[in-house]
Amino acid sequence: MFSSPSDRALSIHTTLLNFYGEPIWRNPLPPIDELISTILSQNTNDINRDKAFNALRAGFPTWEAVRDASGSQVVDCIRVAGLANQKGPRIQQVLRQITDERGTLDLSFLQDLPLEVARAWLTKFNGVGPKTAAIVLCFSLGRPAFPVDTHVYRVTGRIGLRPAKISVEDAHPYLEGIFPPQAYYAAHLNIIRLGREICHARKPLCSACPLRVQCDFGQ
Repeated sequence: MFSSPSDRALSIHTTLLNFYGEPIWRNPLPPIDELISTILSQNTNDINRDKAFNALRAGFPTWEAVRDASGSQVVDCIRVAGLANQKGPRIQQVLRQITDERGTLDLSFLQDLPLEVARAWLTKFNGVGPKTAAIVLCFSLGRPAFPVDTHVYRVTGRIGLRPAKISVEDAHPYLEGIFPPQAYYAAHLNIIRLGREICHARKPLCSACPLRVQCDFGQ
């Protein structure tokens, strides 16, 4: 039916655009804010992530204050996000390392670096993997990166858009290779929406899915 994985990816992207429309991400955050927010999002939902993020912003006047606070203060602030004893020290360590290297917590310089250099710079920090880096690059800096979260990984595997046994880490460059860069933003968000609303992990609602005729599982 399709001559290449790229043709299939574009067809799926178009189908989801027709079904959901052009998605709109929440108001873009500055890169350092997005980095902290995404670390908080690990192993929790968006609601608890936002509660923890807002608690940090309310409890400390600046990210420098978060960096320099006692560990217990930060952990108490973000407890609602879960794994606070891991995330608190991780956030503070990332802030300290960035300060040591750059002298500031302004990450706008990543806008001007070659994409792979910017990606490598972000992922050198403990707790910052390919997904977190891609979210910062895509949504804060407008760079062509395709984040792969749990929903994206599940859905793209189920519909046969990626090799079944490819790792989450390797799915990032693979999906970036088959989607056109201008589609990364919308495709990422619409696939997540499909995963949350229809293509559930345990009981997918195949009868309601716009990709049913294009999906290996649905067929």
